[in-house]
Amino acid sequence: MDDDKQPGQRPSNFLDEAFCHLQVEPQMRRLLKTPYRTIQVELPLQRDDGALAIYEGIRVQHDRSRGPFKGGLRYHPDIDVAHSTELAELMTWKAALMDLPLGGAKGGINCDPRELSATELERLTKLFVESMNDIFGAEHDIPAPDVGTGPREMAWIYDAYARTHGMELGVVTGKPLALCGSRGRLSATGRGVSMVTGWAAHEAGIDVDGARIALQGFGNVGSFTAQFLAEAGARIVAVGDAGGAIRNDDGLDIAMLLSAMHAGDAPRSVVDVGVAGERIDNEELLAADVDILIPAALGHVIHEGNAGAVRARMIVEAANGPLTFDADRQLRERGVVVVPDILANAGGVTVSYLEWVQNREGYMWEEERVNAKLTDVLRNAWNDINDRTSRDGCWYRLAAYCIAIERVSETVTLRGFK
Repeated sequence: MDDDKQPGQRPSNFLDEAFCHLQVEPQMRRLLKTPYRTIQVELPLQRDDGALAIYEGIRVQHDRSRGPFKGGLRYHPDIDVAHSTELAELMTWKAALMDLPLGGAKGGINCDPRELSATELERLTKLFVESMNDIFGAEHDIPAPDVGTGPREMAWIYDAYARTHGMELGVVTGKPLALCGSRGRLSATGRGVSMVTGWAAHEAGIDVDGARIALQGFGNVGSFTAQFLAEAGARIVAVGDAGGAIRNDDGLDIAMLLSAMHAGDAPRSVVDVGVAGERIDNEELLAADVDILIPAALGHVIHEGNAGAVRARMIVEAANGPLTFDADRQLRERGVVVVPDILANAGGVTVSYLEWVQNREGYMWEEERVNAKLTDVLRNAWNDINDRTSRDGCWYRLAAYCIAIERVSETVTLRGFK
């Protein structure tokens, strides 16, 4: 086990690397790594045609020392306990790095939402909430959107929870505005990615105005990131999603691309909307000759097998865990700057926290106030990381993990063990 590593033994993951750097005691390592609780539930869904389909619902609650569990619900066929545990742990460190009074959780349902009707998804979501009846709560565990979910699913969660517990607005974040969601929440993650990209690029001597950028993943996070960076003058030369990727070395028309993708009843792939560009695959996109590469889809897309092909000067992790530990080490040794996920994509959890605060106040803020507070939180975290890299002579990810671990371990110690 990692807890038993001997001095000088090479770390095998990001958390262990930070533990070794901080010389964290074995007992504290175990406390910080082990999830508080893992819940698995069976979800039998009667399909619209009368057939019975059985899904699994998962919620991993990692840490609550600093506040209620907080984290997204993912609807994806590949979700399992191991992956949910990894993502829940990331949420703990992300919230701590942002200095938010929240813990970390993650979970979801192992379904493909594209294969279910809206009525089937609503029934499945509400069945999941019923199964989590004593788990969720505004002071206990607060879900939010993730891959495959959005404001619609959060509205269903709110409704299902209210049937038993009453109108508890803060039980879920990422809600529609009509149900007291927060202004600025939908664009928050992409806005945060674009801000952090600008700060990190400046530090690395890259001018965002005119920088060549490739984005792998063009859902909510990737599309808003592209929009904000294009508005800042960046040249978005390649974007990709599950359907493939397109490249235009002169720069893609992001406004036209977004408009075309969302025209009609259902969103379409970037390769199907007729925007001028050469069709490529996502591996070619990851290897594009660009200043900045932003993986904004799923985890582990850059690994030991393809890290050598990456030509970007900087990688900004808009997705959770897009680089494996070995890939990160390879790229760092080559001088590629990597901005870690727990900083880069923390805009979402930050505005989710602000939504929770507004719900508790019973007063909704203007979007300018939300965005200003988001900027303050991210800027403070960025400054903390820069100070730590200067003090310790380390890189961004290690600095971010060290800050987060110190904050969580301090809280654990202060609360005691009896």
